[in-house]
Amino acid sequence: MANAVDVNLRAAPDTLLVQLADYICDFTITSKTAFDTARYCLMDTIGCGLLALTFPECRKLLGPIVPGTQVPNGVRVPGTAYQLDPIKAAFDIGCSIRWLDFNDTWLAAEWGHPSDNLGALLAAADFISKPNFISQTTGIPQTNFISQQERPQPSNPITVRDLLGWMIKAHEIQGILALNHAFNRVGLDHVLLVKIASTGIVTRMLGGSKTQVIDALSQAFVDGQSLRTYRHAPNTGPRKSWAAGDACARAMQLALITLRGEPGYPSAISEPKWGFESVLFKQKTLQLAQPLNSYVMENVLFKIAYPAEFHAQTAVECALKLYPQVHYRLDDIARIELTTHESAIRIISKQGPLHNAADRDHCLQYMVAIPLIFGQLTADHYEDQVAADPRIDALRNKMHVQENAQFSSDYIDAEKRAISNAIQIFFHDGTATEKVEVMYPLGHQRRRREGIPLLQQKFRNNLSRCFSRSRTADLHEWFNDTERLESASVLALLDALSLN
Repeated sequence: MANAVDVNLRAAPDTLLVQLADYICDFTITSKTAFDTARYCLMDTIGCGLLALTFPECRKLLGPIVPGTQVPNGVRVPGTAYQLDPIKAAFDIGCSIRWLDFNDTWLAAEWGHPSDNLGALLAAADFISKPNFISQTTGIPQTNFISQQERPQPSNPITVRDLLGWMIKAHEIQGILALNHAFNRVGLDHVLLVKIASTGIVTRMLGGSKTQVIDALSQAFVDGQSLRTYRHAPNTGPRKSWAAGDACARAMQLALITLRGEPGYPSAISEPKWGFESVLFKQKTLQLAQPLNSYVMENVLFKIAYPAEFHAQTAVECALKLYPQVHYRLDDIARIELTTHESAIRIISKQGPLHNAADRDHCLQYMVAIPLIFGQLTADHYEDQVAADPRIDALRNKMHVQENAQFSSDYIDAEKRAISNAIQIFFHDGTATEKVEVMYPLGHQRRRREGIPLLQQKFRNNLSRCFSRSRTADLHEWFNDTERLESASVLALLDALSLN
């Protein structure tokens, strides 16, 4: 039987593993734009998690697996009183962040939500800020995790600024790997990128060496990867809302076992017949489309106004513009022409019955019908009570979806990264509305100045769903004071966000 030494001597690590580890361990983020955007990303992501806590289907997945087994001085989950082991805490934070499909988005050959990584990163930051907790939980002296120089002390804890730097790197790894690798086309779910990014970052946060980061990353590639089954009819279901939490938890587990001395697998990606490329990626080579820096955080897309799958964001905006002209004459509509891009057709264009909220929030036609009828789109509109309204399916049946080749081209254009949609409505009397087209969604980098005030209001609204008016005001003020927020410890942040 091969031992750990034999495994590590078989081959030099795959180039991609080394590139990722070099970036994680050695690269310094200097971009002010990236840090400014990361601050808004942290604010928005936490708010999305707090809003999700108001939904029973999310809350039932949170907390200790066995009731009553909370860990003293454990890792906190914002908006709750839970104190958990770091693996379950990573799941809970990641699950709540992702539950409503309302956090940030990255669109490329692969899609995804880079802020999903915060589930693992925030759990790790709280975990390593509690030295006694580490040794009690693992049985390993803390110095095995973090060097004496790097070990956080009560007088020098991990700061929010530190956390923002790790967020930028996690965004970059997930987003750059998504630029030129369409894992969806081979049936794999994008949360594999959350697992990869979070595994590497968390291993380093816990004090892992570059060699250990490489080992942990190789484990993430060797791991079984989630299928997209739960995102597509007829199997669309709530797992798509906790899949990122699952990836965060697995990343934490892989990091911890690597730090216990578990060896890696140097050619996990490239090994002929048995490697990731051969087994799961149809012999295609994994390689970075561009050098890793801070591009993804600087250009990430925020979901500001509508909890809708991002390919539909501009379609919802079009529908809202048409609402004043059509809501009082829905029965007069003969057909609705919906023009979109290829990715939207492939992912979210659906006909026929929609079986649950997870099905509805990934249906382009449903997300257009709701604002045409109600003049708004909220998370509550995906629930059964609203979905029973017969006007929704009546409108869906009148929709004709077609691709615009220019929209599809603009979607992949690195200089544009547009997510265009257009809607025109025709009536039985032969009249029609104008054709309304929106190229860039409200959360796009090109609309950042317009979007940030609305993003801040979204955060305040989400805070108010969990906290008192005074606490909401205090937290909102804190997040808008850059110097105060970035200099604060993660422990203090989680103290303020937890229910005691």
